[in-house]
Amino acid sequence: MYVVAVMPDHVHMIFTPLVDDDELEVVSLARIMDAIKGASAHKINRELGRKGHVWQAESFDHVMRSSEGLDKKIQYVLENPVRAGLVADPAIYPWLWHKPFANPHAPR
Repeated sequence: MYVVAVMPDHVHMIFTPLVDDDELEVVSLARIMDAIKGASAHKINRELGRKGHVWQAESFDHVMRSSEGLDKKIQYVLENPVRAGLVADPAIYPWLWHKPFANPHAPR
């Protein structure tokens, strides 16, 4: 996991999928997202005392084909709470996590 930003109406995540040892292949994005959405929806509904859908069925999940531009994509996610007007500094947004990386201009 490189970065996660939980926004009021969507989530940004950038990660490298693992290899499924049983199938000896990279775990599919669909399988990963189904697992994340299922587990998080269950916990969110439990916390809010409700039932039903949390996430939209449609999403904008996609695979980055190379590491080219990875720092730029990570920076985009880090700055998302600021662009949305939620905070002035991403460092104080409580629903943002990132693995430190070698970008001298990245928020800390």
